[in-house]
Amino acid sequence: MGSEMCIRYCNEGYTATGGDGLARPELCGEAIRLARLLAALMPAEREARGLLALMLLHDARAAARTGPGGALVVLEEQDRSRWDAAEIAEGVALLEEALAPAPGRPPPGPYLVQAAIAACHATAPDAAATDWPQIAVLYERLERLVPSPVVRLNRAVAVGMADGPAAGLALADDLDRAGHLDGYHLLHAARGDLLGRLGRRAEAAAAFRRALDLAANDAERRHLARRLDELT
Repeated sequence: MGSEMCIRYCNEGYTATGGDGLARPELCGEAIRLARLLAALMPAEREARGLLALMLLHDARAAARTGPGGALVVLEEQDRSRWDAAEIAEGVALLEEALAPAPGRPPPGPYLVQAAIAACHATAPDAAATDWPQIAVLYERLERLVPSPVVRLNRAVAVGMADGPAAGLALADDLDRAGHLDGYHLLHAARGDLLGRLGRRAEAAAAFRRALDLAANDAERRHLARRLDELT
């Protein structure tokens, strides 16, 4: 129950479900406080340390996620000098400690796998150095642990970066046909990006229009509108 509350606070804090601002930093701070408490109360539970590592690694990028006027800055365009090096170092140390082999330890659970994905991003010196093949492998492992459409979508994005947009689009199109994420703006935004990278501009524009119709956060809406303008 405690971990679920942390995740809810962190998700809402990282990207607010509505309103003008992209994030709600006070909720991220509360989520990290609760995660620290859980990790202290359950020192033998490495998923608790994985949860704390995950939150720290995400929060480390918070200052770089918005630009002038609150504009959303996507990960590959962020100024990495604005990332919080202390939070990254703490998150990576927690992750390495939790992943260290020990007799009787169960295999890594979903929080540790997600923290490993976040660490791949946080430790890359620039966007071009991101280890997308490793991230795609980690998402495949996460999908086995948490077989949800959203995890599948994240895997599609990672595959699109690791193996090319056609491979990622094939997975995203499978999700689109299944209909489970039809009301989820990030599915349509991901399809728009993949279609655009393949030069299928009209289809990409249609996907971004659908994403724009569904998005509730104003910062995300402005970003999607800019992407749409680039295609039309």
